[in-house]
Amino acid sequence: MAAVNSVGETKPTAHLRRSFVYRTLEGLGARFGEIGGAAVALDFGDPAAELERGLRMGLADLSPLPRTGFKGAGTAEWLTEQGLAIGPDSNKAYLQPGGELALRLAPTEILLLDSLGGSGGLPGRLNQSWSWGQEKPRRLIGYPMPRADSHFWFAVTGGQSAAMFAKICGVDLRPRAFAPGAIAQTSAAKMSVIIARHDQGQVPGFYVLADSASAGYMWNCLIDAMDEFGGGPIGLTTLRRLAGV
Repeated sequence: MAAVNSVGETKPTAHLRRSFVYRTLEGLGARFGEIGGAAVALDFGDPAAELERGLRMGLADLSPLPRTGFKGAGTAEWLTEQGLAIGPDSNKAYLQPGGELALRLAPTEILLLDSLGGSGGLPGRLNQSWSWGQEKPRRLIGYPMPRADSHFWFAVTGGQSAAMFAKICGVDLRPRAFAPGAIAQTSAAKMSVIIARHDQGQVPGFYVLADSASAGYMWNCLIDAMDEFGGGPIGLTTLRRLAGV
């Protein structure tokens, strides 16, 4: 697991990499730590209550953690050569040995999310390894996509998550219809989103990704939708505890 500074010592504005909604998180009492040079909301001041909330329904902001993407002809083949385990089906998330998650959004498009450790090892290695060769005709290996800048990354946890999403999204996300690893590229709260089923340990969970410019809007929509279920914000520390890492 990545080293983290003492909770509360890190100020988001001291880091170039910080959440798209860090001001909102500060207003909610978030305490931040540094992971890989980024300021991450670790908790909101009451770990016991936060863990209970995460079991019921929690919303965590993972946007400062590393992620990357590759797109274009040859992408899946090149990533497989680099050691990733990617199956043939699109709209499916493939768990990697280190805990990273490879989201196959299309036959030639992969979005890679780091593990909750946040080391950035695999995304960083892939970004450094990618380069055009000198051969002619040039080998097709896709091209990088800067997903850390283009997309926010939220995690929703809790047994009532699918019921909450039913208020803002038309896709049936109930367990019998939306298995672990399933991906929906759909609309939620009237904006385009990527929703991936990714449980945290035994706790049902989803990752939500969309345009970073709309991070504040989606955060508020999710908080509002989960209010009737007693849900609310949780930090990375609680998410790690739920996941058992």
